[in-house]
Amino acid sequence: MRRNTLIATAIIGAIATIVGLAGLSVGAVSAMNGNAADGTTRAGSSCTPPRPEGAIVNVSLRNAGGSMMGGNTTMMGNDARRPSESGGHMQGNGQGMMSGNGNGMMPSGEMSLIIDRSSVHSGKVSFVATNDGSITHELVVLPLAESKAAGNSPMSTENKIDETDSLGEASATCAAGAGSGIASGTAGWVTLTLAPGRYEVVCNLPGHYVAGMYRELTVI
Repeated sequence: MRRNTLIATAIIGAIATIVGLAGLSVGAVSAMNGNAADGTTRAGSSCTPPRPEGAIVNVSLRNAGGSMMGGNTTMMGNDARRPSESGGHMQGNGQGMMSGNGNGMMPSGEMSLIIDRSSVHSGKVSFVATNDGSITHELVVLPLAESKAAGNSPMSTENKIDETDSLGEASATCAAGAGSGIASGTAGWVTLTLAPGRYEVVCNLPGHYVAGMYRELTVI
């Protein structure tokens, strides 16, 4: 009887040790991926935005020629109570295909702006824009008329669209609101109050819109 008791105790101790090690392994992997052990997303190492208000729209700003890899990604968790649309987060390597400050023309489709949902509820909406490209980008939110499709706004002589009706923008590196652009591998953010309707989320640096940096967002 005593021998059986000792064997049972040893087995229970071994199981507890295995469970503990498994928990540590999960926590370590989560930390390496920028996640907490509870599975929630944490900000990347280059920028740490405050917890946004309301619905959260994660935006990935990209350009052909390479994206930033690993720890500089800044994506916040979505509010599960709001409608969402999953968007993949592409990673890669390489250098930008544009010279200077990266604000010149590129062919249509050479850049992209990806949002992780197609609709949100009205009220406070926070946009967290991560520059996964190799050149400077920005994010501007514009109203979109019912008769208009995203990506069809006329271009000015400066290779930009009219943003007179802009509701707000995230164009500062590691900060909220307007600035001189979101640097590669960093993020910017902005919180807006949006009424029901259709909106266009764009990068309006010269040539970026026509190169493919626009998406439609519906507020319900």
